[in-house]
This record gives sequence, structure tokens and C-alpha cells, in this order.
Amino acid sequence: MQFTAAQIAMMINGKVEGNADAAVGSFGKIEEAQAGQLSFLANPKYEEYLYSTRASIIIINEAQELKQPIGATLIRVPDAYSAFATLLDKYQQIQRQQLSGIQQPVYIAATAKTGDNVFIGAFAYLGENVILGNGVKVYPHVFLGDNVIVGDHTILHPGVRIYHDCVIGKHVTIHAGTVIGSDGFGFAPQADGSLKKVPQIGNVIIEDHVEIGANTTIDRATIGSTLIKSGAKLDNLLQIAHNVEVGNNSVIAAQTGISGSTKVGKNVMIGGQVGIVGHLKIADGAKINAQSGVSKSIKTPNTAVTGSPAFEYTAALRSQVASRNLPELEKRVAELEKLLKELTTSNKV
Repeated sequence: MQFTAAQIAMMINGKVEGNADAAVGSFGKIEEAQAGQLSFLANPKYEEYLYSTRASIIIINEAQELKQPIGATLIRVPDAYSAFATLLDKYQQIQRQQLSGIQQPVYIAATAKTGDNVFIGAFAYLGENVILGNGVKVYPHVFLGDNVIVGDHTILHPGVRIYHDCVIGKHVTIHAGTVIGSDGFGFAPQADGSLKKVPQIGNVIIEDHVEIGANTTIDRATIGSTLIKSGAKLDNLLQIAHNVEVGNNSVIAAQTGISGSTKVGKNVMIGGQVGIVGHLKIADGAKINAQSGVSKSIKTPNTAVTGSPAFEYTAALRSQVASRNLPELEKRVAELEKLLKELTTSNKV
């Protein structure tokens, strides 16, 4: 597909500088792009490539000042990074619109219902009473258990497994290999030392505009629902335990584990490899640094924490500085002890 600078500017509300009829058919990084490709500049570290790139069209910030002539056509926007993201999203939508119909072989239960413009890839399984909204894309090898509901324009990438009774909202993207609604980790210790499984009879509810990365697992609730609220963004390789709630527009980076019944507020940012114990509350806007271990609730909104166990960010940094200075402090203490001993000896004389 070819797009002109004028067409692209209309998509992202930009202003063209140069040849409005310049056309591109693909994307490239500014340092590597070739003729016929579109690129963007948002990070000042890459400004040098603005003058050497072979890209035909470049999206740049309105405030970007040119230090020398440029051969490419420019499209100026308030925020080049956001505009480029918008453009990529529109490009993906155009590509996905080409996917429609039902490939074979698939299994679709007689009681399942599908909306308009649905795509169902080969080897997909739709159980009893499954409901797919309009424009849903179900890629090959997806499993949807009985009574699963999937909202309009949601995308389920290859190998996604959604267990029975789970509800997926509109405009949700779930990447390959993710499992939604597997049993929560619940076992009751018995008098003889054995462990008796506690049936997990709840479900998982994922609200609208959520994105979930590859190979993430979200356990069903023991009773009630594990809940991922609208706008949340979850990375690859996460473990979200039973009855957890993740608030609106919160982001969680890879390899994080959240134990059962913890409630994460809205607009929370959680770094990679964070561990959060169960039954905690994480206040709105909290920031948890990578590899932190959170063992107590974070009660104050917008608090930043780090470390294991995690505590207030700036205090933790001061502690780290003090810790690094311990060898020098030890040396100084030894010198002072030596001096004190000499003074004590001389006074006795």
C-alpha cells in the first residue's frame, strides 16, 4: 500500500513541508530508512540522522529547528512519537480489515454466536454459548471455553486460551500464548499434611481497551472475578493471581507476579520482575521500581518505592549511597579509634 505525504498528514493532523505528493509504502528507522519509506524523529539523540537519512517522508515535532537543508518531505505535528503511534495503529487496522471469514478446519459449537466482519482462523475452538462481537479477530489455535464473551473489535492472537465464563471487553488485544481464566492457586492444608484443592468457581473480566502481552497468565477468581480494568496495559510473562484487581490505565512490565486478592489502583506503574504479596492495596499513581518486593500496602497516592522489601524511593536511594560509603566509613572509624587510643595512652603517661 502506498500513501502520500498529504494523506498521511490528514491521518495525524500534521502540516506538510515539501512535496505533498511524495509517497511511501513502508516504515524504517531514521538511521536505516531508504527511499520510499517513512520515518520519524522524536528523540533528540537521533537528530543527526535527520540530515543523512534516505527516508522519503519524516514526521517531526513542530518545535524542531532545522540546522541544514533536508531532502525528505516533512510532516510537522505537536508530538512526533504519539503521531507515529497513531499512524501505525491506523496501518494495522487497514491490514486487519482484510482478514474476514472462517478458515477451515475449526470447531464452532452450535450455540455459539458471532457478529459481523468476524475472522476465525484455522484450528480455533469456540465452545458452547460463546459470543463474539463485531469485527473480532480470532487467530489460529485460539481456544474459547463455554460461555466466553468477546467484545467488538477485540484481537486474540495465535494460541490464546480463554477458559469458560470469562468476559473480554471491546478493543482488547491479547497476544500469543496468553492464558485467561486458569485456576487460581488455592489449596487447604489438611490434618494429615496433604493439600485439598479449593475449587475456583469465579471468572476473569477484562474491560475495554486493555492490551495483554504474550505468555501472560491471569487466574480466575475463587469466588467473584479477577478484574483488569479499562485501559490497563500488561506486558509479557506476567502472573496475575486469583481475585486480583488492576486499575484503569495501569501498566505492568514483564516477569511481575501479583499474589491473590491484591488491589492495584489506577495509573500505577510497575517495573519488571516486581513481586507483590497477596491482600495488599496499591494506591493510585504509585510507581514500583524494577525488581522490587512489595510486602506492605502502599497507601499514599503517587508514592514511588524501590528495593526488597520496597520502601520510599528517595529514602532508598539515600540508603544505597550510605551503603556504598561503608568501606570508607569503616576506615575512618578505625583511624579515629587508633587516634583515641593514642590520646588515652598519652594522658595516662
